[in-house]
Amino acid sequence: MAQKKSSTKSLLKILGILLLVVVVLGVIAKTAGWLDRGPAEKTVETDIIERRTITQIVSASGRIQPETEVIIRPDVSGEIIELAVNEGDFVRQGDLLVRIKPDIYQAQIDNLNAALLTQQSRMEQARANMLQAEVEFEKNQQLYDQDLISDLEYRQSLNNYEAQKANFKAAEYQIESARAQLRQAEEELEQTVVRAPQDGTITQLAVEQGERVLGQAQMSGTEMMRVARLEQMEIEVDVNENDIVNVSLADTASLEVDAYPNRSFEGVVTEIANSAEVTGQGSAEQITNYKVKVRITTPHNLEQSTADFVAMNVSENPAVEFTPNFKPGMSATVDIKTNTVYDVISVPIQSVTVRDFASDSTAQSDTTSTGESPPNQLGSREDFRKVVFVNNDGTANRIQVETGISDNAFIQIMSGLEDGQEIVTGSYRVLSRELSDGDKIVVSNNN
Repeated sequence: MAQKKSSTKSLLKILGILLLVVVVLGVIAKTAGWLDRGPAEKTVETDIIERRTITQIVSASGRIQPETEVIIRPDVSGEIIELAVNEGDFVRQGDLLVRIKPDIYQAQIDNLNAALLTQQSRMEQARANMLQAEVEFEKNQQLYDQDLISDLEYRQSLNNYEAQKANFKAAEYQIESARAQLRQAEEELEQTVVRAPQDGTITQLAVEQGERVLGQAQMSGTEMMRVARLEQMEIEVDVNENDIVNVSLADTASLEVDAYPNRSFEGVVTEIANSAEVTGQGSAEQITNYKVKVRITTPHNLEQSTADFVAMNVSENPAVEFTPNFKPGMSATVDIKTNTVYDVISVPIQSVTVRDFASDSTAQSDTTSTGESPPNQLGSREDFRKVVFVNNDGTANRIQVETGISDNAFIQIMSGLEDGQEIVTGSYRVLSRELSDGDKIVVSNNN
């Protein structure tokens, strides 16, 4: 029995020694590279560098509105006795829109006419008194020159004459005042008839016949309707403070309206706000935007245009197959073309990535080859630079680049690359995290 236990113990010792030898050999083989064929090749996608025309785009969203929209408010108060238009009607300048009950204003005119006649009668009476005082004064002046009346009587007749002349002047001024009041009343009577101030479409109607409206003599009156030029529409968008510096007047734009999917329209920047609109002020979500107005230059709403010959010519032109019908308030997206460069070296945006040169063992060699020192990061060891990886016979070579403007797909390369080079464009995971200078790569383009 003791002999059997001794044999088992010896066997376990032998197995332990063999296991330890296998582990040590494995570590040595791994360290020496006997079991490793070298670093694994990374599968990438590539593209050939080309020269392109790049247009920098500033995108923003907003709503369609008329360029010219007039709010119609009455100048006088009263009851609407006639409403001559409906919402959506097209009107010409001078067309009747609303008629307000004129009775009270007509009565006021009659009252002022009577007051004017009364003032004219008083003026005639004052004239007669003045003439009588003038005759009396001239007679007393002759008597005074002959020393037939006293100085006191003479001066009394003179003062009476001057007083009657002043009364006559006052009567004339009262006549003018009465006539001015009458003209004002007549103008108010005319204002009971509201006519269209311009050609346009009734885009909003807020009153009905029989309603009472408030005039705007001393305060803002009742908004009755709006008249707009629907063939002259614009889009008002909010542009962020980081992009507004790139936007200029007369920049062209591409427009997309939600109501017309898969269609693109043209526009031009006509107005840029100087004052900012800040939301969430003082918080982490603070946003600063500027209002920008973009005129829609693509022909639209031609059936509501005052230029009938334009609508006729467009409808007869077979090249014009579609004209949109925009309405105020429609949502739209604007791509403003702010800057364009022609025939420049460009690469796909995703091919430009960032690497920390300070943490790379090749930073010193890159500095020597370029003749530039890493920028001083105020004590930080980080030295991030923009790079592009070039395929050099199956090896990824990292190239530092300087970039310019970009559009939605490509970015301008100002230095570092040349025409015809094959650059790594994907995948995003490989480019952003895994790929390093000198890595072996395998190209797998999905054409």
